Amino acid sequence: MDTDRITGAAKELGGKVQGTVGNVTGDKQTEAEGKARELGGNVQNAYGQAKDAVKDAAGNAADAAKDAYNNAGSYGDKAKDAVKSATGSVSDKARDAYNNPDRYVGQARDAVQNAAGTAQGYAQDVYNNSGDYIRQGADTVSSKVEENPLVALLIAGAVGYGLALLIHGRN
Repeated sequence: MDTDRITGAAKELGGKVQGTVGNVTGDKQTEAEGKARELGGNVQNAYGQAKDAVKDAAGNAADAAKDAYNNAGSYGDKAKDAVKSATGSVSDKARDAYNNPDRYVGQARDAVQNAAGTAQGYAQDVYNNSGDYIRQGADTVSSKVEENPLVALLIAGAVGYGLALLIHGRN
């Protein structure tokens, strides 16, 4: 603990006592001096805390640097081992693919068949339920037109105008 922290805390306490005495006795000057002393103690205490924080941070940084320096060789060895392991694994996979192409082609075929089956299921669902979807859409549009006929008329006019522009251009 930094001596500025201890000295600051003592000044702060002394300032509080002096300020209280000035307040109790009605002596405004003593009270003001006490508050000033208390403030000075607060500042000195904060300065001591800052110094302690800097010392701690510097110590931690020095320890980390020393650790990195001392273990640099083992970090390099670990990296080298990881690269060798990854290279061996990739090499093994490539060799396996080269030696067993039928297995990988079969896996790809199975994946494509599964995707096609799923797509076929979705298409069949759409085909089977298309009438329901069309009826639902028509009912929804009809109910909106019945609720707001003027808005529906304006939208239809805007769509017609847009289509005319697309077809005939702006000539």
